[in-house]
Amino acid sequence: MLSEVGPGSVVTYGDIARRIGISPRRAGREVSGVPDEVPWWRVVRADGLPAACRGGHAAELLRAEGVPMRNGRVELAQVRHTWHGPLSDTPPVIRADGQGLD
Repeated sequence: MLSEVGPGSVVTYGDIARRIGISPRRAGREVSGVPDEVPWWRVVRADGLPAACRGGHAAELLRAEGVPMRNGRVELAQVRHTWHGPLSDTPPVIRADGQGLD
């Protein structure tokens, strides 16, 4: 799922939550467990604030991809990813280690 969010784009924890039928808080917990090679830094809070986990490197990774930011927050209106196609009737199985979000 996160691999669908290309460089220069972001989604919010709420976007993920709605997509798979969980709470935004749980989406945050799940994203924190994905492997480093899954683009976890492309998930931001609803106010555009990048993740503070994993050493606080999300903002620099987003800037390196050309994501526009103002006052430390992503300009969501410009780069928010939208999924196309129907939602699954059955949410994906997400293991305790976050696998299933990639």
